Amino acid sequence: MRRIFNKIRRVWKFYTAVNWMKTIYFNYKKFPFRIARKLPVMFYGSVKFSDISGEIILDVPEVKRGMIGFGQKFELPTRSKRIAELSVMGKLVFKGHAHIGIDCFVHVGEGAYCEFGYMSCLGSNVKLICKEEVILSDWVGIGYESQLTDSNFHPMMNTETGELYPMTSPVHLAKYNAFSNRISIMPGTKTPENCVIASNSVVNKDYRDWGSNILIGGVPAKLIKQNYNRDWEGEKEMLKKFKIIW
Repeated sequence: MRRIFNKIRRVWKFYTAVNWMKTIYFNYKKFPFRIARKLPVMFYGSVKFSDISGEIILDVPEVKRGMIGFGQKFELPTRSKRIAELSVMGKLVFKGHAHIGIDCFVHVGEGAYCEFGYMSCLGSNVKLICKEEVILSDWVGIGYESQLTDSNFHPMMNTETGELYPMTSPVHLAKYNAFSNRISIMPGTKTPENCVIASNSVVNKDYRDWGSNILIGGVPAKLIKQNYNRDWEGEKEMLKKFKIIW
């Protein structure tokens, strides 16, 4: 009897957490009926659609219900400030299940390309701004209150030569990257596979020559430790069970 009660409570908690109006509206607006009826993208809590005129692509072998969660409460903080916002004018691609925490801001500008790999994740209060190209490969986790942008937003120049620096530069985060909290991921960042980035760091260049299984951190980030990595294999099944709704 206790097991049945707990199951009913979990189901009730899930159904009351989903923002059904935004979920149904988004899916039927962005996908053909045969895909929309499966509700592959689910929104939890309050969220503002600033502009969703762009393209949403599910590049997956099989579309499943709730495979993309926006506003999921999978971290210790569970109370929302109701500031979540989604703006997609370019192309947003999902390669599998992906999870976006509470109070996140995701912006994909006109003509830009943003990709989420399988089991990629944004923690709560993360800001992702894509003006050219941002790629999160499989099993990339970005900790809470971090920011990721591929743009400087303003034209910067060399004051001696008058040369203008590029305003945007692609960001590519390789597989099995664990970003801690409050990290700034800046234009031009490229990471190797199996990499850990320490809290409060600033990453802003190509780190792939440093090799895999490394810990980097600092302002700007430097190599801190080698032969260091998150135990992804030990956590995989737990993360799937915890984050995948259906």
